[in-house]
Amino acid sequence: MGERRSRTLTVGADDGQGRGPQGPPRLLVLRALGLGDLLAGVPALRALRRGFPEHELVLAAPAELAPAAAATAAVDRLLPASAPGRAVPESLGWTGPPPDVAVDLHGNGPPSHRLLMRLRPLRLLAFAHPGTPEIDGPPWDAREHERDRWCRLLQAYGIDADPNDLRLPRPSAASPAPGAVVLHPGAGAPARCWPVERYAAVAAGLRARGLRVVVTGGAREDDLVAGLARRAGLPGTDVFGGGLPFDRLSALVAGARAVVSGDTGIAHLAFAHATPSVTLFGPVAPSRWGPPPHPRHRALWHGPEGDPHGRTTDPALLRITTDDVLAALDGLPEA
Repeated sequence: MGERRSRTLTVGADDGQGRGPQGPPRLLVLRALGLGDLLAGVPALRALRRGFPEHELVLAAPAELAPAAAATAAVDRLLPASAPGRAVPESLGWTGPPPDVAVDLHGNGPPSHRLLMRLRPLRLLAFAHPGTPEIDGPPWDAREHERDRWCRLLQAYGIDADPNDLRLPRPSAASPAPGAVVLHPGAGAPARCWPVERYAAVAAGLRARGLRVVVTGGAREDDLVAGLARRAGLPGTDVFGGGLPFDRLSALVAGARAVVSGDTGIAHLAFAHATPSVTLFGPVAPSRWGPPPHPRHRALWHGPEGDPHGRTTDPALLRITTDDVLAALDGLPEA
């Protein structure tokens, strides 16, 4: 995809000094969401980097995503911004003159539109919405794949964007479990969590094949990770709970034999590192969040779509069996 320009990412607001006419123009991108959302937005971020090479590209996103943002080689500064769930932040810690360009990669508005409009950017790139008729952007398509959606937005404004430009460089750190199969039972909502006993059955099947299995989980998923490890009889050295720092998680995924998870951030990290993966979809279809087309990635999906915010495992996800997952893993090419 071309040579990546080396960048040092900073985190936090600035005092606005040296900006405007005396300093580089600034481009603000709003995507205050999770890791998977950031990685799905990498093609759009890189397109903006190429389209505005002289601008300081500022990404409004959760502070903990700074290492992942740095790995994209597209972002100059991360402006900490977040809200519960997938909500729009109430405000941004923007200082100094208005952004020269603001880009809404958060949603279809109007709350995200209005958040950016309050900063009075000289130019705002966003999808059209009846609630913000002053924005003359392209129409929103709810059925569109996430990577395609944001590239189409930029293309509508004359910015060339390639939805396949999603790879991250291989981490310099060594994997803590090279060649292992990584199981990640958690997800951002209960509806996207496959039953832990089925993950344990997958672990048993893989270990019977002589493969090493490790388990990962987010910062608030220690009980889930411990429960899976206990059911699967895994040693403590193969349990990575507590939310691994991004550099260590990235090294683990990049060096894995395969990654098995629901539709969540670690799946997108596997896509970014071209690590073989089996992703269990439900209640949202892979046509909207799935992997790039390649034999190394298998998306399991039995449909139909359901409520992504449901409080129990979605029926579509429950239709995926342990045998489905093991057969998909057996069919993957080796990393």
